[in-house]
Amino acid sequence: MSAPHPRPAAVLFDCDGVIVDSEPITDRVIAENLTRHGFPIAPHRVSELFIGGTIAGIAAHVRARGLDLPASWVEDVYEEMFAALARGTPLVAGIVEVMAALDRAGIPYAVGSNGPHRKMRVTLGQHPDLMSRLEGRLFSREDVARPKPAPDLYLHAALALGAAPAACAVIEDSPTGIRAARAAGMTCFGHAARTDPGRLAAAGAIPFARMADLPGLIGL
Repeated sequence: MSAPHPRPAAVLFDCDGVIVDSEPITDRVIAENLTRHGFPIAPHRVSELFIGGTIAGIAAHVRARGLDLPASWVEDVYEEMFAALARGTPLVAGIVEVMAALDRAGIPYAVGSNGPHRKMRVTLGQHPDLMSRLEGRLFSREDVARPKPAPDLYLHAALALGAAPAACAVIEDSPTGIRAARAAGMTCFGHAARTDPGRLAAAGAIPFARMADLPGLIGL
């Protein structure tokens, strides 16, 4: 394992793919929906093209390629996603242990997600013990002017925790989120369970394979 980095003043987590293993579910829903609308795409391509982005961004991408999506498409696909996620969204293995280690070390943490608050309530709400750790520390792109890859969301979360951006560590799984963290002046660690570690490193993150590796990387 690499030598540990300086212990952060605060840790900011992405949500999907970092705390909850929701992306296989949402990729499938989006792929099935777009295919029904005449844009055939496999779930793995949804992940490759859109990981870390927004549903509105997917709509813009597809419409730019000539597909006539309904005006209500973003709202409609969110409803499909929420229903699928509500049927069961597992946690990323090891994430509870990471948060427990941060609690023992007295290091505050928060979540910054490009998804809406309702999505986090659906996914994280299935795990009450974890949700209780995050009460008041869940931040969405709905809370800021610009979503990732802009730095707004992570700067907002750092301010809420009273931590200097340069002293924060961000845990991400997408190049989009990594660019947001780097633009905020933060060190970023890339969870590479479902994303090519080379792609994460190229975006500016320090990749790691398992959540169990993270405490050692950040000096806990």
